[in-house]
Order: sequence, then structure tokens, then C-alpha cells
Amino acid sequence: MHCERADAASGLTGFMSSKGQVFIRVAGVAALALTVANCSSNVRGGVDSKYGVAPSPRVVANGQPVPKGGGRNMVGKPYTIAGRTYVPSETPRPVEGLASWYGASFHGRMTANGEIFDRDSIAAAHTTMPLPSYARVTNLQNGHSMIVRVNDRGPFHGNRVIDVSERAASALGFHRQGTAKVRVEYVGRASTNGSDDRILLASLRTDGQPASLTNGTPTMIAQAAPRAAAAPRQAIGINNYEAEDQAEAEFETAPAVSQQLASSTVPVRNNVPLPPERPFDLGTIPGASTPGMTMSSAAPKALPSSRPVVAGMYYSSPEPAHNGFQKTGSFNTMNQSKFVLR
Repeated sequence: MHCERADAASGLTGFMSSKGQVFIRVAGVAALALTVANCSSNVRGGVDSKYGVAPSPRVVANGQPVPKGGGRNMVGKPYTIAGRTYVPSETPRPVEGLASWYGASFHGRMTANGEIFDRDSIAAAHTTMPLPSYARVTNLQNGHSMIVRVNDRGPFHGNRVIDVSERAASALGFHRQGTAKVRVEYVGRASTNGSDDRILLASLRTDGQPASLTNGTPTMIAQAAPRAAAAPRQAIGINNYEAEDQAEAEFETAPAVSQQLASSTVPVRNNVPLPPERPFDLGTIPGASTPGMTMSSAAPKALPSSRPVVAGMYYSSPEPAHNGFQKTGSFNTMNQSKFVLR
């Protein structure tokens, strides 16, 4: 049987000193699963007679939305509850023991670091862990493992090592039985910004493997990384061209004509249109959706003045006349002259 009591669950919220006496105000946010006998506690004037502390005030009514996040980062100084001293630590050691859960009686109350407890969140209370922080809770009875958010102090009863919220207890599989033997391991500090319930719910493992915030798989993060600047593109002016055939090879063997072509400079157009970067959509290019050639555009046109045309003429060198027929003729060797037509 589960009994939610203010005296059985408490988080350390602060210290006050008055007339030499130190009063500890404990947030009543860490409920324990107790038997019927334990439910008959003596609470007088709002202060528990056993623990000497009072539950924290309820700041959110039942049925109202509970704000997420907030609070403050803290570790805290050593404190004493019911004659036992607890020393908060940045690196608490793993521990095994009993876990219990707390729910409706502490819903909407302040936690030790200033957050508001939500019974439907994946929250927990621990006596020495930094607040807020993440802890791995593994149910040793069924192998369920989960990451919880520690944002309160407690429990301070018997050999209980952690109190978890009602929703976390349901996920770990001991909501109905009230308590379970668990292993508690510190994972790291948590943020005070917003809710992390969805991430923590996704950390639940029911296959016997330890829970993690990524469940063993890498998390892909979308980043709007700045795009590297592309190298500037320049229009290239072609001074001369020919088909790659025998005429080009013969053209290169004529030094006089090559010098003439090299000396002729053709201005480079600076307004040559460049294609867009890939990938691109043809719908963004004017006229791309229409046919590229029409009958009128297929008519022969004069070449622009910036494209010289190379012409060649072959002839045979004259030779002195011979009487009779000779074995060889004068047409074995042909000479070529090239010139440029503008």
C-alpha cells in the first residue's frame, strides 16, 4: 500500500537562524511508499515530530498546468535530518537500495532548488546529488532502466536511496508495489531551461541494458552551418578555335600564322551569362520551359567578329620542265598557306 505523507518525503530548501537555533525548511516533495502502520504519523502545527521539518507550500493547484524548468543550480552544504548528516557532492557514488515514489500529495509544491513538482514529470529526489541533475535508476527486479531528473532532496526514511515521481515509477514497473530494489548512478548536471520529460521518457530501456540520454545511438542535430563561399567564376574568352582534326595539327606547324593569330587580341565580354549553381530548378530560369530552337533560329547566321576564321589553300611548287617522263611527279609534296578571314 502506498501512503503519501509530508513527513516521509522532504527536500532541503534552505536554512534559517533565529535566536541561536537553526531551523531547516524542507520541501515536502519526496513521498515514500509506506505501509499502513507507517502512515499514522504525528504532524503537529505543520512540523513533523520525527524529522523536525515542515512541507513546502503548494503553489500550483491540482488540475492546473505546472511550469517547467526554472529553479537554480546548487549543490548545498551538509545538513542533518533526524539525527543523520547528509553531505551533498559533485560526484556522488553509485548506490543500491530501495526506491519509492511520490505523487498527488506533493503535486504543485516547491522543490529544494525552486522548481515545482509535477507528478507526471520524470523527476526524483536524492539526498546528496547536485540539483538539478540526471541520474540513472535501474530496477534490479525487472531490469528496467531510465534517466530521471533530480530536483529535490530526500528521502529521509530507512534505507531508501531515491524517490521518483509517480510517472517514473510506472515506467520502471514498481508503481503498484510501492517500492523496488534499484541501482542509482549519477549521470551529470541538468539544465534549468524548459522541460526534458520527452527526452527522459525516451531513455527508458526494458531490455536489460543501461539507460542513456541517447539510448546508445548517436543523436543527429540539425545545424544551419554557413555555406562556404564559392570561388569566383570568370567568363573565358576564346580567341581561336578549330575542330580537333588534321587541319588543327597542320595549323600548329605553321609558325608564321601562329604568331599572327597570337598577336591578334580579341576583347573578352564581361557580361557573359553564367549558369546557376547546381542543384537548380528549371522553373527559375527564364525560357527554360520552352523549346530551345525554332525554325527561324536554325537559319545560318554570320559568325561574330570576335571569332576569327582560318582558311587554307594548298598548291604545288613549280618545277623546271623535263624532257620525257619521270618516275616521280611534283604532286607528292603539297604546300599549305593559311590566312585569317575577318
